[in-house]
Amino acid sequence: MRFEVDFLVLGSGIAGLSYALKVAEHGKVCILTKKGTSDSSTKYAQGGIAAVMYSPDSYDKHIQDTIIAGAGVCDEKAVRITITEGTERVKELIGWGTNFDKNALGTFDLAREGGHSEYRILHHQDKTGYEIERALIESAKQHPNITIKENQYAVDLITQHHLGETVNRHHPSVECYGAYVLNQTDNSIDTYLAKKTLLATGGNGNVYSTTTNPVIATGDGQAMVHRAKGRLSNMEFVQFHPTSLYNPAEKPSFLITEAIRGAGGILKTIDGETFMEKYDKRKSLAP
Repeated sequence: MRFEVDFLVLGSGIAGLSYALKVAEHGKVCILTKKGTSDSSTKYAQGGIAAVMYSPDSYDKHIQDTIIAGAGVCDEKAVRITITEGTERVKELIGWGTNFDKNALGTFDLAREGGHSEYRILHHQDKTGYEIERALIESAKQHPNITIKENQYAVDLITQHHLGETVNRHHPSVECYGAYVLNQTDNSIDTYLAKKTLLATGGNGNVYSTTTNPVIATGDGQAMVHRAKGRLSNMEFVQFHPTSLYNPAEKPSFLITEAIRGAGGILKTIDGETFMEKYDKRKSLAP
């Protein structure tokens, strides 16, 4: 079958859903997900989301913490934009129905995690990602301009190549017109044409034998861009979660929240010896 929409979103995590909610004010949006709507890396995030909310915290402190945690290879302009706009993005999540924990004073119960010099982690119990995903899905389902389709596996992006034009990686501008999608309910290939296509397909953690990423993190979006002769960059930067419960028979590995170190947890060897002081002056709070 053939479908035409204004905005095609591949992926139903925090990136895809928040984008859909914004652009839905300007046209029809179709969100495709290869499993269920809530099956994304977002719901597995436990500890929380970092944002500058109250003094004595400041944007400059958060920026400095981030640059240090990035071992000096961060793009400072990108860091500054992300952090200075982060507070407003958190307020958007709240506006879409996300509930972050508050203390007895009615202010946000901020936690601290590795690499952070201040308490700036907003959280919902110990399942923050699950709460964010819940709120965004509910908001998206209620929006009249948003359609969500499950069990739809994006196969390839539609570009000039499919119009008979030769496209290579030196092409000045690869244009995307939508995607070919495998409908896993009947094994048919459908064509989705869109004015704008967003790839919010998540990471590729399952390329590694041990990962805390869910099994759906298989790099589908990166593969589609590569086949479409698009340009991939910074692929070497993969975030590894520092703490997990090791079980050789289990995949993905059970994630242990970073907040456990912020609350005083100490990293030790199997023999019960501390070791982080050899590598970082912040010891177990190192990023």
